[in-house]
Amino acid sequence: MADLHLALKGEYFDAIKAGTKTEEYRLCTPYWQKRLASPFGLYDRIVLTRGYPRRDDAERRLVLPWQGYTIKSITHPHFGTDPVMVYAIHVRVGTDEKEM
Repeated sequence: MADLHLALKGEYFDAIKAGTKTEEYRLCTPYWQKRLASPFGLYDRIVLTRGYPRRDDAERRLVLPWQGYTIKSITHPHFGTDPVMVYAIHVRVGTDEKEM
């Protein structure tokens, strides 16, 4: 199966790496539905990067096992002041993660 690659802002990547952020949010749009909720959304791993690092920059890359997602309503400054429906992708850092 494939890997899901997500480039993140530094603050979100750092929080996931530190273990304080356990979900990464993507709006419920047709684009993300196709990537996550369809049969094509079956992944082995999720690759999180801090921005767009060089291929050999392991400090800015996390490779985690795919743990799925849930759909929920959140209010977040990144998405505006109104509640929005999002895919909450599980990115809990555990003992099984590896850095590429």
